[in-house]
Amino acid sequence: MNQIANQNLFFVKEHVGMFKAANNFDIFNPETQQKIMECREEKLGFFTKMFRFTNYKRMTPFNITVRTTDGEKVLTVKRGTTLFLSKVDVYDEKDQLIGGFKQKISFTGSMKVVGSEKQELCTLEGKWSTWEFTFVKDYTEFARVTKKWAGIGKELFTTADNYVLKISEKVPENNPMRLLILAAVLCVDMVLKE
Repeated sequence: MNQIANQNLFFVKEHVGMFKAANNFDIFNPETQQKIMECREEKLGFFTKMFRFTNYKRMTPFNITVRTTDGEKVLTVKRGTTLFLSKVDVYDEKDQLIGGFKQKISFTGSMKVVGSEKQELCTLEGKWSTWEFTFVKDYTEFARVTKKWAGIGKELFTTADNYVLKISEKVPENNPMRLLILAAVLCVDMVLKE
């Protein structure tokens, strides 16, 4: 696992564009203000591009690669076409499946985070109307995603699709759950918020 995933605080900024079909994000270290990762959806098919500009956007497939600014692959997030509930797979830098997410039937917006053996690791819980999401299991919080930021990120990054991920110290370093949590942050936007 790439050591960059052992950080506990990430600032995620979505690329904004009027006619943007691809999902592209930059990830910053809020403490140093440096871009540390890039998330790019590079190979979009013609029909996927077309449907991204319709009400069917949430149903389209995606394949996003997350790399360090040096070009080292960190993870890949993939989903096929979906009609109702999304199922997303996450792969490590060696393209080995490490787990994924399964969207749950819920009015609050939630997904199960599962490991490579399909075991439930935690649940991403939140509200459709806000950008407050937590990763929890048995009343233990593993991470939090929020649009609220009281530090330097608020001053530097002010567009609408920016948010902060804070991973708890309870998630050990080099644990694949860190990659799954990071990937889930991207999926919140594409699965629950689009």
